[in-house]
Amino acid sequence: MLDRKFCCAPLMDWSDRHCRYFWRQLSQQAVLYTEMITTGAILHAGPERFLPFHQHENPLALQLGGSNPQDLGRCAKIAEDWGYDEVNLNCGCPSDRVQNGMFGACLMAQPQLVADCIKSMQDSCAIPVTVKHRIGIDDMEDYRDMVAFVEPIAATGCKTFIVHARKAWLQGLSPKENREIPPLQYDMVYRLKKDFPDLEIILNGGLVDLDSCDAPLQQVDGVMLGRAAYQNPYVLAEVDQRFYNSDAPVKSREQVLLDFFPYIEQQLSAGAHLNYITRHILGLFQGQPGAKLFRRYISQNAHLKGAGIEVLQQALQLIVDERERAEQYHNDRLQELSQQS
Repeated sequence: MLDRKFCCAPLMDWSDRHCRYFWRQLSQQAVLYTEMITTGAILHAGPERFLPFHQHENPLALQLGGSNPQDLGRCAKIAEDWGYDEVNLNCGCPSDRVQNGMFGACLMAQPQLVADCIKSMQDSCAIPVTVKHRIGIDDMEDYRDMVAFVEPIAATGCKTFIVHARKAWLQGLSPKENREIPPLQYDMVYRLKKDFPDLEIILNGGLVDLDSCDAPLQQVDGVMLGRAAYQNPYVLAEVDQRFYNSDAPVKSREQVLLDFFPYIEQQLSAGAHLNYITRHILGLFQGQPGAKLFRRYISQNAHLKGAGIEVLQQALQLIVDERERAEQYHNDRLQELSQQS
């Protein structure tokens, strides 16, 4: 059984297999989600192109985009066969591209269709089938509208609902604005858990670090971090100790990077480009001395032809050198102050 107390969100164009393997260096327990993959991509281009992942990424959920029950059922079975631990239906993405494909947040206007999709997926596989949605879209103004969406889906036996605690405006706001402008309404998600205690409710939206997860976890079953985990990945370093009672030591940033090296070298030998992998690690040293130098060096060198692990070794050395300079400056200042006193 998956323990979804802490999850990393599906992030379009970001949470690919390299990103997820990197995240796994920080947390062994968090449930990871793929970026949304459409049923059409899987069925027409083939799962070999979109679904491969490293076994160390588990526990791992595949997020699907689609609205055809038969296609979703076929893809749910494929996900199970490929070794995914969960399959999740996207009912929350507000982008125009998604709407034109008749999936994402616009599906909240058609709860019975979503229920039919979920039932088809459940009938096709034995792994958990879950839903990620908003608290509402457009003119869905109150809690009752969200319940009207949830109830027919829950009636299929679906137990897990990941709720982004903002409305989505399908017209007039960009996807970025839809992540920031509609106000967070955690109270609606908390009420959903209270009224449906048998459902597993995971809160998404507005969470910026582990401290911000504490209060929601008093009200719901789990939390999901998105962009905060991508932009400052070291926020994940204490997830296992804090939420899963792990007694493993918390890794340093340097150790996280060093532990990632064997995977990078394996991927490079298989033909991957270094910058496709390193774009996910640029925020690892955020807030630390030398962080800007680290990001700049990788950004300027990882895309070059033949770039290898030495780029990261040199970037890491810049961090070490800058830290030593900062420590020396600090020690010199302390000595000056002691002499003055």
